Amino acid sequence: MRVSQGLTEDGIVVGNTYDKYNSRNPIVRLLMRGFERSLTALVEEVRPREIHEVGCGEGYWTLRWRAQGIQARGSDFSRVAVELARANARERDIEGGIFEVCNIYDLRAERHRAELVVCCEVLEHLDDPHAGLQALRRVADPWLILSVPREPIWSLMNMARGRYWRDWGNTPGHVQRWSTRAFTALVGRYFDVVTVRTPVPWTMLLCRQREA
Repeated sequence: MRVSQGLTEDGIVVGNTYDKYNSRNPIVRLLMRGFERSLTALVEEVRPREIHEVGCGEGYWTLRWRAQGIQARGSDFSRVAVELARANARERDIEGGIFEVCNIYDLRAERHRAELVVCCEVLEHLDDPHAGLQALRRVADPWLILSVPREPIWSLMNMARGRYWRDWGNTPGHVQRWSTRAFTALVGRYFDVVTVRTPVPWTMLLCRQREA
């Protein structure tokens, strides 16, 4: 799996700094197993025929869902990440055109609508998360899965490993910080929150479009 290894684009770190899904670090492996179990359980709760992953990075999850027979595609604001995703797809004999460069704010119903939209580890990077949620509301038809770092656990874990002390453990590029309660309340302004999961150190929500 090709990853960006900390590359930046327009001053923003894109993709993954390392292949966390195949890490040999036992703590990282434990945390990622929790994330994977929760995300997989929420996808299975919906059993979608199609998925659009917003903020797909290097394409790990989109390609995994394709291998399961789901019509999955991905988009990301970063051209670097999308090129890596396309390369990862070609290595698996999958058409790289399933990945598209698109900023979350530019999502359009006529082009990007899907039965399930997945947007993991994106909203904490946005200056305007409300606009991001409004964009996701345009394309989730009717399901949405979101995940963000769970504060203050995320920052405390960073500090425990000696990282980002000057910023009280806040990861560079994270401009929004939410507890599970605060994030659920925010998302609840735009969607019905169906299921809440808290794999350490994340908050993960399964949401549905609100009936008009």
